[in-house]
Amino acid sequence: MTETPEGPADAASAPSESATGTPGDRESGSVTVVGTAHVSERSVEEVEEAIARERPDVVAVELDEGRYRQLQGETPDDLDASDLLTGNTVFQFLAYWMLSYVQTQLGERFDIEPGADMKAAVDVAERLGIDVALVDRDIQTTIQRFWARMTLVEKLRMVGGLAFGVTDSRVVGVVAGILIGVIAGPAIGLFGGSFGVTEPVLTGVTAGMLSAVLVALLVDQLGKAALSPDARLYAAITVGPLAGVAVAVSGVADGLVTTYLGGLTVRAIGSLGLGLALGLSVGVFGATLLGLFGRLGTGDDAEYGGIDDIDVEELTDTDVVTMMMEEFRQFSPGGAEALIDERDAFIAHRLVALREAGRDVVAVVGAGHREGIEGYLAAPETLPPMADLVGEESGRGLPWKKAVGYAITVGFVGFFLLLAMAGVRNGFLLRLFGAWFLINAAFAFGFAKLAGARWSSAGVGGAVAWMTSINPLLAPGWFTGYVELRHLTVNVGDIGTLNELLADETRPPGELVRAMLDVPLFKLIVVVAMTNVGSIVASFLFAVYVLPAMFGDIGGVEEVSRLMIRGARNSAELLRGLVAP
Repeated sequence: MTETPEGPADAASAPSESATGTPGDRESGSVTVVGTAHVSERSVEEVEEAIARERPDVVAVELDEGRYRQLQGETPDDLDASDLLTGNTVFQFLAYWMLSYVQTQLGERFDIEPGADMKAAVDVAERLGIDVALVDRDIQTTIQRFWARMTLVEKLRMVGGLAFGVTDSRVVGVVAGILIGVIAGPAIGLFGGSFGVTEPVLTGVTAGMLSAVLVALLVDQLGKAALSPDARLYAAITVGPLAGVAVAVSGVADGLVTTYLGGLTVRAIGSLGLGLALGLSVGVFGATLLGLFGRLGTGDDAEYGGIDDIDVEELTDTDVVTMMMEEFRQFSPGGAEALIDERDAFIAHRLVALREAGRDVVAVVGAGHREGIEGYLAAPETLPPMADLVGEESGRGLPWKKAVGYAITVGFVGFFLLLAMAGVRNGFLLRLFGAWFLINAAFAFGFAKLAGARWSSAGVGGAVAWMTSINPLLAPGWFTGYVELRHLTVNVGDIGTLNELLADETRPPGELVRAMLDVPLFKLIVVVAMTNVGSIVASFLFAVYVLPAMFGDIGGVEEVSRLMIRGARNSAELLRGLVAP
């Protein structure tokens, strides 16, 4: 039977009876804690031997309801759409996925299924007719509190470090380079003139960019007759950029670009091209260095960030696991508090309740939790209140995200209002708003479709992008995701599917990406992220290229500044007139 210390587990798990009932003629029970490594075969044997030797009333396992059901082969719970799309929850699931992936690789390295120790405890208990208690905190609560407790730098270090373990360092470098380029491009457009980035340079880069895209598409189409999809991809991304560089250096297409494209288009494409070239150079060079240092530090045959260096015989040694926990604590004190310390206290609360109910318990937990739990069992008066260990964590520090969000919204509305109060004609304001709407809609829609979103989903994201761009507390990807979820069902089992795909080293990269996009959870995350990226790119382009060009209609940037000051004065006079007696 499956129990929790407060009462029976969910009926979907198994029939149950309360674990807090009167035990009979005993006043109090006992707790024996067995520390395991989760992926060690020896841990499984120790668990089986301990339960058979102690013959307790209850076997308590470090599982929550959802993980227990998944361990038993039941269908995982569907993920709630509102939980998945709002706040930082997408990033929390990414963190959970990466941590799950690392544990999966450990299990494959040592030829044992992750969680086999817990499954062995449950199986032995059921075979002997012993009740099973699920004593761990809900995994979604733990991941949410874990993510909220980490600082921004710790989050970036964790995601970056795990990304290098999940994929090739060159892939990480390319992705990082693209992100750098998207940010650097508008900056070059604004300030490039001060560093020698002239119109002829931008014209040549624009010609090269367009040529690279056209040649890459041509190579891809011609390659259909003789090349595999992955070979076509490699050929396109190799030949296209080389052709683009040749065209940019030779200047053979500069005349065509000057004739058929306006100055704004040339400036936008050229500066973005320079930004991407700079970003990719920095990203690939940095990733190569990190990969080289990583190989030098771990040996040529190190895999998965040094997993091969771990001795399976040492994994069940509590001192070794504790050392690993302490290393993580040094990396992120706040994250360790949520992931380790709070769970020690939560599990100890439930074990104390079982013991006080007179039950003899064998508790099967990770070796890193054993010391903390036993400390609380020896001195239960030191346990923090249970209320402090449950519920969502709101994060620490000032609510700077909300402050920035409100400031941007007020600034955007104030900009239009001050120009209107200065007497700027309505036609100009409507064109300005129309340009803002169209560029956000086009990029959010385009990036969503690029990620594989449905037409309806991408359309909704594009339609609201103008509004969400002025309020960082909202995101167009949320709206795209909600519509996409009408055709997708995502659940935590998708994470296991992703782990299986990543573990298949025989799949070519292109096929692997396509297979991952067929997994609902991964597709949803990509669609949401790409819609948001499209809106961010549009906002940069509007601020750097479109806005200055449109200001020329009313006298340039300096004249706009004077008009805003005049609008502020007119607004002040209007307010004084309204409040004057």
